[in-house]
Amino acid sequence: MTKTLALNPAHASPADKAVKPAPTHPQSLLDLPPGEARQSLLTVHSILEARLPAAGLAIYEAGGGSTSFLPLNVLRRAHVTVVDIDEDQIRNNDYAQETILGDIQTYRFAPDSFDLVICYNVIEHVPDVEAALLGFCQSLKRNGMILIGAPNPRSLSGVVTKYSPHWFHVWFYRHVRGDKNAGLPGCAPFPTHFHPLVTLSNLEAFADRHGLQMIYRRQYESPRYPEMRRRKPLFAALVDAVATAMNSFLPGKTDVRHGDYHVILRKR
Repeated sequence: MTKTLALNPAHASPADKAVKPAPTHPQSLLDLPPGEARQSLLTVHSILEARLPAAGLAIYEAGGGSTSFLPLNVLRRAHVTVVDIDEDQIRNNDYAQETILGDIQTYRFAPDSFDLVICYNVIEHVPDVEAALLGFCQSLKRNGMILIGAPNPRSLSGVVTKYSPHWFHVWFYRHVRGDKNAGLPGCAPFPTHFHPLVTLSNLEAFADRHGLQMIYRRQYESPRYPEMRRRKPLFAALVDAVATAMNSFLPGKTDVRHGDYHVILRKR
């Protein structure tokens, strides 16, 4: 399947070009509240823009819905191939040139096919993360990169997500986050598995064993916290109090509100 990159202003009419300036950031970044998550994603963008080839860019997005987390000037010069197991996610995607209905755990591309593999908010939902990661490594060119964005299973939100039923996740998205479509076909939240390799220390060990260098790693406060502080201040104050109490019993500068992380791996 081939699709047109809807984010490219070159496809707009002359009237649209005259009225609307070309966007400089993807909507996924603009939707993030000010805070650590946005800062980290901006850093990720600067690394990708500096290290990726200037032209002829091939990107594999493992699990790609309606939103891209890549900088727009990378998307505009890339051929993006998306693989997703969900037909609704494939249908909603409007920025990839090629979309494939398939399972990232088993789907394989030829070696040395891609400059970048992105797996964003996906590996926590995958039963066999190791199989997926091995496929990413195989398809990556030398010096190519893997970008992973994922929740931290050892954070407060990670523990709650891991040990609570899925209906509670849907309730949280609908009533705390205000997402009326939560739980509908093709819409988050999706069932979460939290394979051991989602834990950051295990992911780093996997990288070392398979010839990958970790060039960026950052844990940050989940954007759910500033969202809650804005939408549900009393509930957020209670959660912050619980987090502060938990932090007082943990070593160093551990913060259980660091519910997400970004990692960039480079193939040696």
